[in-house]
Amino acid sequence: MLTIGQLARHAGVSAKAVRVYHAKGLLPEPERDASGYRRYDAQAVIDLARIVTLAQAGVPLARIPQVLNADETALEQIDAELRDRIRQLQQRRVRLRDLDQPDRLCLPPEAIAFMERLRPMGLSERHEHAIRDGWILACALAPDISRAILASRIALLDDPEYVAVLRAYDEAIEWSPDDPRLEAIADTAAELAKRMTLPSDLPDFRKVPHQVVELLTQHLDSPAWQRIDQLVAQRLSEAKNATSEPSEAAARRA
Repeated sequence: MLTIGQLARHAGVSAKAVRVYHAKGLLPEPERDASGYRRYDAQAVIDLARIVTLAQAGVPLARIPQVLNADETALEQIDAELRDRIRQLQQRRVRLRDLDQPDRLCLPPEAIAFMERLRPMGLSERHEHAIRDGWILACALAPDISRAILASRIALLDDPEYVAVLRAYDEAIEWSPDDPRLEAIADTAAELAKRMTLPSDLPDFRKVPHQVVELLTQHLDSPAWQRIDQLVAQRLSEAKNATSEPSEAAARRA
């Protein structure tokens, strides 16, 4: 007959673990002898060895009784849960490897692909960081819209006009917001925007709260960029009004 300490040593666990198995109802708790000690027989050694083996295999303690009773369905469920945990751990490992790569951290695969295509263009570090942080913000606040837009943005990296606008923004990043050269950049950017898919063109954009839209549009740290965006918005609004006015006049004549 074994004491609880001797039983624990044979199974390679602590006496505290054995008491936990008692409390969980996994291992029957023997009566105490005249000296007040629990005494364990050979069956207790067998039962504890099976419990420890299952616990070390990742079977939750609450599910061990089912497995001990040869419940095949329970084993299949536990196996599926373990595979899911393995996938989650593998994803965490990928995230850990990305900790020393800020361009990858917090970004979905589509945004990572965009940043990797963008890098050979030789934009300034400040510009690259602004684009990266913009995608982090967009993917966090409006993930569905961001994914829908990213595909078209990646395709636009093959468009010379789009690349020219990116380079113009890069050149203007330190300019004063009153610099008259911003007007020309805004003209080009507005013409480009007319044939681009903008977030506001997507049906889901109407569901985005106003506060989120403000956060997405106000994160730029370049006063020159803010001014360009204002000018682009004005030009697009004017073009939209100019298009709608003839149709409204025709409606009034009708």
